[in-house]
Amino acid sequence: MRLALDEARAAGAAGDVPVGALVLGPDGSVVAAAHNEKELLGDPTAHAEVLAIRRAAAAAGDKVLEGATLVVTLEPCVMCAGAILAARIPTVVFGAWDDKAGAAGSVYDVLRDRRLNHRVEVYAGVDAEASSALLVEFFEARR
Repeated sequence: MRLALDEARAAGAAGDVPVGALVLGPDGSVVAAAHNEKELLGDPTAHAEVLAIRRAAAAAGDKVLEGATLVVTLEPCVMCAGAILAARIPTVVFGAWDDKAGAAGSVYDVLRDRRLNHRVEVYAGVDAEASSALLVEFFEARR
């Protein structure tokens, strides 16, 4: 999570919402890292999770990331949850809950929905205080 927090800080320094994500391989090594780049790219889909998944798939040469773990500083939204499911990522670890748009247990629980053909093991609240603090600082500075 410390590396994901570093990615989140980079996003905040670049003027984007401070969210960072990593895709870890089955051995725990970092396969891909990313942070939000919505403002930089002018792309509403450039969330940290989506960018990290794209980079991991490119590195693996496969659209299926079996055995991978996604680590992200903020609970994934519905779009990112869809990307996680499409990549067949079995495990997600996240920091702060997103009570407005979260899709891993707060507002929705897309990742563990029994109606879908793939479900994800979710570990929530890892380093939640540090993740939340980055977001609070970012948005307070913009008010």
